[in-house]
Amino acid sequence: MNKAEQALFELRHMDELQDMDSPVHRCSALIKLITVIVYIVIVVSFDKYELSRLSVMMIFPVLFYALADISLMTCFSKLKIVLPLVLAVGIFNPLLDRTVMLMIGPLRITGGWISMITLLLKGVLALTASFLLAATTRIDELCGALRRLHVPSIIVTVLLLTYRYITVLTEEVSIMTDAYHLRAPGQKGIAFKAWGSFLGQLLLRSADRAQELYSSMLLRGFNGEFKHVKTKKESSREILFCLLLLVLLVLLRNYDLAEWIGKAVTG
Repeated sequence: MNKAEQALFELRHMDELQDMDSPVHRCSALIKLITVIVYIVIVVSFDKYELSRLSVMMIFPVLFYALADISLMTCFSKLKIVLPLVLAVGIFNPLLDRTVMLMIGPLRITGGWISMITLLLKGVLALTASFLLAATTRIDELCGALRRLHVPSIIVTVLLLTYRYITVLTEEVSIMTDAYHLRAPGQKGIAFKAWGSFLGQLLLRSADRAQELYSSMLLRGFNGEFKHVKTKKESSREILFCLLLLVLLVLLRNYDLAEWIGKAVTG
């Protein structure tokens, strides 16, 4: 299996995750989108030293991944390329901020280490929330929810076509790579002198496939809007649950639940 086939397998696995049946999958795309946006905004808004308060926000991904019947390990395996970049954001903080913030016996914990872990946790929480939305919501439903939030049609259309075009492009790369290796058995990769013709053929083939894809969308009534998408109307139960969840997120942002639990346990 070449790298293009592996990428195509990952894309198809995402489609399989989106087709699962769970309370999170059945929830309205608009409700999920609003909740994830608010959650990410609140997570990012924590100060760089508020590690204890931020740690409480881990409850939500653990809970909703369990409700969606998706393993957190699946999320981390899909995001294994992005996670090192998140770690690199604050990797120099321990060197720049040497102020001692906490003493645990003889161990001195500086503000740099706390801020680095806080930044890392922020990135992980934001990525897990985004992945959960993508893994439980089909792209058509997600684009329909974006239009209901009055996101410009051109942006939503570009998002949809990019998602569709990635699959087309990956399929063409896989087919052409297999064909090349059949003509050059035993050769690792693609020879440098063949790069120009390979990329040219890839552009022409994928452009033809993309035009066919766009034509099929037009034949099905696509005109830049998403009225053809069967959007599920939000039930009163979903709206109430969303409001309660948003209120809970705001309370956790303004009050230190971890400190309150610590005092209750020790006191």
